[in-house]
Amino acid sequence: MADKPVPKPTPESKPYWDHANEGELWLQKCVTTGKHFFPPRNYSPFTIGGEIEWVKASGKATLYSYVINHRPAPGFEDDGLYAIAVVQLEEGPRLMTNIVGIEITPENLVLDMPLTVQFEARGEQQVPVFAPEGGSK
Repeated sequence: MADKPVPKPTPESKPYWDHANEGELWLQKCVTTGKHFFPPRNYSPFTIGGEIEWVKASGKATLYSYVINHRPAPGFEDDGLYAIAVVQLEEGPRLMTNIVGIEITPENLVLDMPLTVQFEARGEQQVPVFAPEGGSK
């Protein structure tokens, strides 16, 4: 079995991954508009020359979309079925992730279901994944 892929931080995303290693989800925010955004970048997508800052996210999200993967990518062979999902963070941005802590079936993966961030080790890096709020079904 191959190892799961490990993210390679860029200068813009390094704070995101550093905080993930501490078990925290952080996002960037435009200081001018107050809007959060993802993925990380060195400028605000909302204002020209707008100042940005890093802020701790709530870790709460809802399921926006998903696909159940039946043919595992290298490193995911032992996972069986897994969900590749897009979640809508409470702060507004959407991000791609995996759904964990639930049997991966269409009946269990209800759009708009409340989710909470968890972290999964990939080598030396922690990666945010999301589980149903309140535990497994």
